[in-house]
Parts: sequence; structure tokens; C-alpha cells
Amino acid sequence: MAFGQQSGPPATAKQVQELLSLLHEAGHTDFRDARGPMGFTQRQAGGKFSRDEAAAFIEQLQHEAEHSSPQPAAGADAPPASPASRPSAQPKSRPSAAEQALAKVSTPQLAAELQRRGWIVVEP
Repeated sequence: MAFGQQSGPPATAKQVQELLSLLHEAGHTDFRDARGPMGFTQRQAGGKFSRDEAAAFIEQLQHEAEHSSPQPAAGADAPPASPASRPSAQPKSRPSAAEQALAKVSTPQLAAELQRRGWIVVEP
């Protein structure tokens, strides 16, 4: 198999559309936007998936959506600066999976992790 080639039959159009709609629900605009947070390869960021890859990503996104839905109040504790970091061309977009995960982390835990990574943390 050549470098960057998918292993297995290509994903069906239905799988790709379902994956794209789940990415939209997670707050991403397209496959390239989701490349970093989802861990897509360059090939996958171009919308090329094998059937197994697409099924795995669909399952992952559905699992994340199920577990993040019952806790909408957790996002209310997030700092208001996070939506400002998103491009203004996307009004009222949903937070990405990474932003949703960070919203669940308490401030002391986040500060401790940043300090562990060498950052200086100062209370406002």
C-alpha cells in the first residue's frame, strides 16, 4: 500500500454525508476544520475515508454527542472569551469538541495542568 492511501474500500456517499453532518453538529465547518481536533490525516481532511474509518468516526461523534447532550449547563461555566476566538464569519456556531471538553474542566484543574506544562498562571 502506498503512503497516504486508505486501507479498504472507500466510504459510501451516505457515510461521508452523515460524518459531515455530525461534524457540523460538533461545531466544525468541514473536514479540514476538524482535522486537528478529530485527528484526521491530510487525506481524511480532504474527505477521503475508508468504510471502516468513516464508521469509526461516526461512532465516535455519536458517542460524544450522546454524552455531551444531557449536560448543557456545563458549557455555561466556560469563559466568554472562547467564542471570540472563533472566526466571526460563523455566527452562533456550536463549540467544537475540544471546547466542549474544556468547558467541563474545573478552573483549578485547568490551572494545575497549565502549570504542569510550564505555563505561569495568574488569577485575574
